[in-house]
Amino acid sequence: VQLQASGGGLVQTGGSLRLSCAASGNILSINDMGWHRQAPGKQRELVAVVTSGGSTNYADSVKGRFTISRDNAKKTVYLQMNSLKPEDTAVYYCNAPIKTYSGASFNNYWGQGTQVTVSS
Repeated sequence: VQLQASGGGLVQTGGSLRLSCAASGNILSINDMGWHRQAPGKQRELVAVVTSGGSTNYADSVKGRFTISRDNAKKTVYLQMNSLKPEDTAVYYCNAPIKTYSGASFNNYWGQGTQVTVSS
């Protein structure tokens, strides 16, 4: 199983970026899918999560600016980031508990991270 994240980059304050994370492999089921971020010198924090049924939850710092969504058929989670601020600068990681056809339970998987840099 792999989670492949993409879409990061350099953007000016107020700009937008869209992150994608696609799961691949011998996948039977995917539970909640989420995005976390880690800024230099800080702990990794949860940004947003979307359940398999489509319910969403956001960190207070991104509410109203970020939108998480998923395409179950494509096994992909997205993070639309608008009105970006310099404090959003971080490496963004996707994660998801995934059950494979050969596994007995869900295991938590992480993507490789994608850098988002917001210039002031």
